[in-house]
Amino acid sequence: MKNINYILNGVLAVAVIVLFILHFTGKNEAGETKPPLAPEGGGSLSSLLPVAYVNMDSLLQNYNYYKDLNEIIVRKEESARANVNQQGSQLQAELQDFERKINNNAFLTRERVEQEQQRLLKKRQELEALDNRLTQDLMAEHQRLLEQLRDSLSAQLKIFNQEKKYQIIFSNISSDNILLADDIFDITNELLIYLNKNYSPSNN
Repeated sequence: MKNINYILNGVLAVAVIVLFILHFTGKNEAGETKPPLAPEGGGSLSSLLPVAYVNMDSLLQNYNYYKDLNEIIVRKEESARANVNQQGSQLQAELQDFERKINNNAFLTRERVEQEQQRLLKKRQELEALDNRLTQDLMAEHQRLLEQLRDSLSAQLKIFNQEKKYQIIFSNISSDNILLADDIFDITNELLIYLNKNYSPSNN
């Protein structure tokens, strides 16, 4: 009698396991396998899982606002570099002239040599200080413009998402944050079209 109970319990256990497997592998009555995460009613996968991601490299490369901000930085950097290079060239010419005068004994006294030497040394220190200051200014300006871009993107995303209603929008840079995702969740191009459509250089 006990053996029969063991057999019945074993059969029931196997039946439960089979039903469990059939249920979770998505097999229907016809024996077909349903695709994973297939939403009911023919909706899209993104509507079932309301998340998305944006490829920031691609977005920034094609976003007109970012291009304009980058152009501002490039112009300021070129202007600063030209200023430093011009003064550097003038100082180099004065140093060469000082060396020539030394070689030709053009200075009447040792005191005059030391005065000119101190003047050129001070001018060199001032040029180095100018270079450092302009570098710091450029870094601060770059940071300010990045924050301006970030605030603008955040504001535009909120408006963009009023209709889309994503719960989460991820930022992806060269696949650093998202290792693998279906292309259906990539809204980079859609967002880019929206951003460029709503951007006017006069707003910058």
